[in-house]
Amino acid sequence: MKVSNIKGVPWYGGTVLVVVAAAAAGSVFLQLAGQVSSAGDVLTVQAGKPGAAISPTMFGIFFEDINFAADGGLYPERVKNRSFEFGEPLAAWARLDRTGDRGELDVRSDGGLNANNPHYLRVRVYDEGASMGLVNEGFRSMGFQSGAEYVFSAYVRSPGNGSRRLRALLVNERKTPLAEATLTGFTGKWSKYEAVLRPSATTSRALLNLFIEGKGDLDLDMVSLYPRDTWKNRPNGLRRDLVQLLADLHPGFVRFPGGCIVEGRRLDLRYQWKKTIGDISERRTLINRWNNEFNQKPAPDYYQSFGLGFFEYFQLAEDIGAEPLPIMNCGMACQFNSSETAAVDRIDEYVHDALDLIEFANGPAGSHWGGLRARMGHPAPFNLKMIGVGNEQWGPQYLERYRRFVSAIKSRHPNIALVASSGPGPDGKLFEFLWSNLRELKADVVDEHYYALPSWFLQNAGRYDKYDRNGPKVFAGEYAAQTVGVARTENRNNWESALSEAAYMTGLERNADVVRMASYAPLFAHVDAWQWTPNEIWFDNLRSYGTPNYYVQKLYSTNQGTHVLPLMRNGSARNPVNGIYTSASLDRNTREVIVKLINVTDAPRPLRLDVSGVRSIGVQAKLTVLASNDLKVENSLDAPARIAPVERTVTGSGSGFPLTLDPRSMTVLRAPYVQ
Repeated sequence: MKVSNIKGVPWYGGTVLVVVAAAAAGSVFLQLAGQVSSAGDVLTVQAGKPGAAISPTMFGIFFEDINFAADGGLYPERVKNRSFEFGEPLAAWARLDRTGDRGELDVRSDGGLNANNPHYLRVRVYDEGASMGLVNEGFRSMGFQSGAEYVFSAYVRSPGNGSRRLRALLVNERKTPLAEATLTGFTGKWSKYEAVLRPSATTSRALLNLFIEGKGDLDLDMVSLYPRDTWKNRPNGLRRDLVQLLADLHPGFVRFPGGCIVEGRRLDLRYQWKKTIGDISERRTLINRWNNEFNQKPAPDYYQSFGLGFFEYFQLAEDIGAEPLPIMNCGMACQFNSSETAAVDRIDEYVHDALDLIEFANGPAGSHWGGLRARMGHPAPFNLKMIGVGNEQWGPQYLERYRRFVSAIKSRHPNIALVASSGPGPDGKLFEFLWSNLRELKADVVDEHYYALPSWFLQNAGRYDKYDRNGPKVFAGEYAAQTVGVARTENRNNWESALSEAAYMTGLERNADVVRMASYAPLFAHVDAWQWTPNEIWFDNLRSYGTPNYYVQKLYSTNQGTHVLPLMRNGSARNPVNGIYTSASLDRNTREVIVKLINVTDAPRPLRLDVSGVRSIGVQAKLTVLASNDLKVENSLDAPARIAPVERTVTGSGSGFPLTLDPRSMTVLRAPYVQ
């Protein structure tokens, strides 16, 4: 744990802690409990006065490889350390202790598969008719579905004479065999061999055993066990259930590959997109920046294979109808770790990486980088429109580097929007310094991050009401309510946190002329391998579920209008009032009025919702309600929908509807209108 104080601001591991006394956690909910409005309260949506356009990218997703979100998660490879390139080359591998085995294991780097993947495993069997056994533990074990197909493959070389076999055996937690396949026919040159395994039972706690049979040496590399059933059934594809949860959000954008992972603890450990594309056997393995960031949750086995690389990120964004938002290192390592900064005369290397990425995404198939994209299977451009310059950088050194990116990119690609950093926190001297300078520089978009107690989100729903309407636009790039404190292992994805975020997000939508994008963070977490909590989606080796926070995000992203509408309460525009937070929008595409109403009190709230400025409103409206009187309720793998949206209908007149908001609820109303 690295904790320091900078000018009175407490910091933790790359994220500013918004200070609210721990005793006050949930106090706003308690203060509002029992405060009820009268039945005469009237909300009037002024549908005839559409305001700012709501950006199609308003609500999106932020992916970072934290909590084993990539390898072991979205990237469904079952074998950990498949290329023997971890710092401990046999990490995740062990020799099977079997009586009679006579042989040795040797990780070598002479004559490896390629320069980016130099290490391989040589297995030597001493005796004729003997064998050697190995086991791979996977990512906190391996998950398999009964009858599904999994492709076992490996690059194999057999130096010397003799007939050798490589047998793969899947076993469950009781060591009961589930499936078996054998590879043969090896030569003295590296070649890829594969076979299909079909497990006889479903388990989330399996292991892969390998048996090398026959006297002599056998060299192994890129040992893989990969499901056939991936998103869109692609080889090297993504985990279907996790992508489906993302697709169901209908996100406006996908920000990738992070976060702090972009920066690296040192510059030589930063994320470099060019090393994550091309043939997967040539993608250089790198230690993950989150492997030992937290003393309470160390993960020394956390590496990045980059099987999920920039091509796959772009493809994912396209698949789910989202705009890609890649974040580029700007020549600065994580300022909470080493603070290493590239010399100014070396910044061109980083700028050229960004320019080359634009060509990779948008260039014609005849260009160098566009041609590589085409050879990877995507001749058409990805239509990249925006790039982030740095993640949570701050200070004059960041601005100096940001200016160089602006100058180089805007001169060649004036239509590419650049996202700038406002540092790691939502206020303070560092924040104000960056905003002041970025305003003068006429930045396109400024990325703000905030993690705080639920009470902070309730108290700051009007954060953007007074922002400069003519200044840079805002990207709320990372936010989440922390029920106990930032980076505390006790934080929960409960209804208290999600309800406070729902209330806060009314302010994002109301201020769509300022706020153009927003994303909860982090996105994914493996239940047995997480470093940070809370998170939007949790999973194990087979199952997954959306948290209450996920459903709040979904209700916003799937009920997004095209224009903001004014909303009055008893003739006043004040918002919130007595624990009711509201926002309204017009959807010109579907010809509907959409109203979001968040009741953070513990009492039902009767009111009337009227719509003015249209000829008539539909007699029936669709209501979607997410509610629980228990602020501590959570979803889980065994109860994934303990709290989930429920659809209802409400009948009204030609001008509005009588409503009673459930206690501690988020309600979305969609009503058709006639202009």
